[in-house]
Amino acid sequence: MTEEYPFEWPIRVYYEDTDVGGLVYHANYIKFFERARTELFRHVGVSLNDLFAEKVSFVVRHMEVDYLKGAKLDEQLIVRTWPNTIRRASIEFCQVLVNNNGQTLCSASIQVACVHPDTLKPIKIPEHILSEITK
Repeated sequence: MTEEYPFEWPIRVYYEDTDVGGLVYHANYIKFFERARTELFRHVGVSLNDLFAEKVSFVVRHMEVDYLKGAKLDEQLIVRTWPNTIRRASIEFCQVLVNNNGQTLCSASIQVACVHPDTLKPIKIPEHILSEITK
């Protein structure tokens, strides 16, 4: 998956997502991005429950978010997600939230680390995950 062929996940802005001014509250963009990454894993056949049973988990290690324009109540949006850099125990995802006009509202670079869920120590990303994410 590359920026040219990202995974896309639709989002609708609900009242609960907005602040008093009717714009999406800043922390909710991060929730939108999290949901899209989860759905990307699901889309390529990687169940997070199965991973947890295999003693594999992903945690956010680093994040940079650029808020460009506010999303509004009831807007239909799309989160585009693709892996940018893959290392032994981490994946950096690029994510953008766009409106129906293709205008970028928010972008993020999010590095997730692969860890053992009991110890939270880094572990190698299993091969079956790497092969599915990089198809």
